Amino acid sequence: MDERTRILVSLGAATAANCVSCFDHYFERAEAVGLPSEEIKEVAEIADQVKRGAHITTRNAVGNRIAQGTGTTADCCATAGGSCCE
Repeated sequence: MDERTRILVSLGAATAANCVSCFDHYFERAEAVGLPSEEIKEVAEIADQVKRGAHITTRNAVGNRIAQGTGTTADCCATAGGSCCE
């Protein structure tokens, strides 16, 4: 992967992960290699869309789990032989 693409992916990942310090680091690298601000903005917008989609999915899963009540084991817990969180 070329450096330009690597920086764009890193900016998107930093945005999706809510890591301001990572974004700042890669933003400086983006400026150093001459990436246009329009491309950086587009990458950040795509990462925001992914993050919003993940948030909606999580919110729906939490709501469904609360509606199911107790006595239901999540798939990851059933396959791990216990809780995947322990």
